[in-house]
Amino acid sequence: MTNVSLTASNIVVSLNGDEVVNVDNLEIYKGKWTCIVGPNGAGKSTLLRALAGLIKHSGSVDLPLLSCAANEPFKRAQYLAWFGQNEESPDELSVYNVTMLGRLPYQGILSSPSADDHIAVKEALESTQSWNLRNRALADLSGGERQRVLLSRALAVNAEILMLDEPISNLDPQNQADLIAVIRGLTKNGKTVLSVLHEITFGLMADEIWVLNNGRIISQGHSSDPKMHLALEQVFDYRIKIYDFNGLWISIPKI
Repeated sequence: MTNVSLTASNIVVSLNGDEVVNVDNLEIYKGKWTCIVGPNGAGKSTLLRALAGLIKHSGSVDLPLLSCAANEPFKRAQYLAWFGQNEESPDELSVYNVTMLGRLPYQGILSSPSADDHIAVKEALESTQSWNLRNRALADLSGGERQRVLLSRALAVNAEILMLDEPISNLDPQNQADLIAVIRGLTKNGKTVLSVLHEITFGLMADEIWVLNNGRIISQGHSSDPKMHLALEQVFDYRIKIYDFNGLWISIPKI
């Protein structure tokens, strides 16, 4: 049985007549964390949205572990969860109810949440250190708190594939570390994560790296691959340097 969670081929995205993404063959393996990195305007978020099926594109995206018979909107929504930049949700809802929205793919029309739904919501909120916020309205939260809650909504889906676009951008260092631990826990349990991260050092904590520039993947490989490190330094005009620090790869700006 295949262990590939997602395959894509010949993905092309055009915006206002301009081609902004053009990538050939991609594979994401089950239980791995893959991170897309590159400079501003490289097309990282656009590629991620195309792979999630959120924007128009040419080419094909397949989910080999999702059977053809089950490949319908609700089943796909159970299989693939999304968190994007500037996520929205009704401000008047409580944190608990916002997170419960992540369980909609499992609920019938007009049905009440099941015991499993409530368990999933509680676990998701606890994983982002947001359980104490559960009774507050989304509108009353700080930017970082709101980010954690909307991440909880995505985690509550308990999907096989989780796609995250800049998930730690508004979080303080403690919550950034907590989220990295959550991602690691998900992959340890066989889940697959594909993310876009601006922070190169955090990106280097992933299993696999895709280096994107001008809408094209110029290098991909394991996070410890020296060739990928060189490509990453090059794409940032050698204004960064990647070092091994006690077994962790870190990116340092060159001034």
